[in-house]
Amino acid sequence: MNVLMLLADSAQVSDGKLYILGGGWTLTGPYPAPQALAIKFIVDSHELNVAHHWEVVLEDADGRPIIIDTPEGPQPVEVRGDFQAGEPEGALPGTPVDVPIAINFGPLPLAPGSRYVWRAVIDGMTPPGGTSAFSTRPLSE
Repeated sequence: MNVLMLLADSAQVSDGKLYILGGGWTLTGPYPAPQALAIKFIVDSHELNVAHHWEVVLEDADGRPIIIDTPEGPQPVEVRGDFQAGEPEGALPGTPVDVPIAINFGPLPLAPGSRYVWRAVIDGMTPPGGTSAFSTRPLSE
């Protein structure tokens, strides 16, 4: 399985397609701003009709999960779910199947002048294309 992951201002899925607004950035801030992840899991034919578990976690430059304060206490910035892709009707045998996912976040309290990585993990492994890095601008004096 491969992943295509793009940072955006906003994203949504409709009719099996990703709709992306303000996509492809790698620099934000320094102040908190909304952000989205547009994700396409590319499921190979031998992985069809199998249940898959996925997670997306925000990490710092050293690979540590980012923890933010929430009403339920400190929590990592992460989203998880499950999917199972089947062979679409009319697809040629061996054709990979796309599973699009859009995740939108409100403004995240990230440190200015820092580097971050969104990491996708599928069935316990980060597949090719499974990371998307970005930086926050430093505060100007």
